[in-house]
Amino acid sequence: MVVVSRTPNSVVVHPLVLLGVVDHYNRVCKDTNKRAVGVLLGSVSQGRVSCTNSFAVPFEEEEQDSSVWFLDHNFLESMWAMFRKVNAREHIVGWYSTGPKIRPADLDVNELFRRYCSNPVLVIVDVEPKEDSIPTQAYISVEDPIEDNKLKDGRGSRVRTFRHLPSELGAADAEQVGIGHLLRDVKDATIATLSDDLKSKILSLKSLESRLKDIETYLKSVVDGELPLNHEILNTIQEIFNILPTLFTPQVMNAFLVETNDIMLVLYLASLIRSVIALNDLTNNKLSLREGERKAADMLQEKRAKLKQQETPGSTAKDRKK
Repeated sequence: MVVVSRTPNSVVVHPLVLLGVVDHYNRVCKDTNKRAVGVLLGSVSQGRVSCTNSFAVPFEEEEQDSSVWFLDHNFLESMWAMFRKVNAREHIVGWYSTGPKIRPADLDVNELFRRYCSNPVLVIVDVEPKEDSIPTQAYISVEDPIEDNKLKDGRGSRVRTFRHLPSELGAADAEQVGIGHLLRDVKDATIATLSDDLKSKILSLKSLESRLKDIETYLKSVVDGELPLNHEILNTIQEIFNILPTLFTPQVMNAFLVETNDIMLVLYLASLIRSVIALNDLTNNKLSLREGERKAADMLQEKRAKLKQQETPGSTAKDRKK
């Protein structure tokens, strides 16, 4: 049953999908060389694929020969029929894999999913990420028109290939509330410390460095003739460099200097205020402690005076008897 006809141009993955994929991987594939494969459910609006739900599918493949694989499409159709009864607005939009990269058999698996969706998307989820970045990579199978002679197999038919799609994480209001409850015991998001800020900046810089290395590797491959020239990619890289600010002009340097001085002034004043408050609290504690000691000494003297008054009448009576 074909439910999607427009070619997708971006993918949004919801948290429920990530939780389902991680649970599927931990139950079936953890500590093995296997990968988890399942179906993505959702909707498509103006070329934007929204993956809101998923379910696992039995999948096996040979370790030595990746071209030999098995996917239980009967189980897929049964599960899809049940999910459709629960929520008829969700359709099959693609499939997921725990990769962690594209494998040779993925094109054949994708052709199987074309029975249920005309343009299925492949979302590779990294269940064990080594850095804090988006753990998803989205792809779609297309026929690349470049160099037609090389893209035809022995039978004369066009060979399909995967094209990368931009992916992002999205959540509805209800999902955000649920995620907040899940993370409530893990980390207090309302408290921001200096170490957290530094960690986020370091991770951002590492992510930027990896992207720049990817651009460098691609450009070297194009210069060496290992990859064909793609004008769209080169135009995108040129646009990135065009929007970079010119940092070495006197106006920009002066603006950065003024802003840095303002920030440092605020930090200095905040440190002074915090020190004054701490000194005031210390003084109040000292005064409270002395007041408490004075009251304790006065109470002790009063008790001693009462004891002396109680002992004095007894001694007087003894003197009279004598």
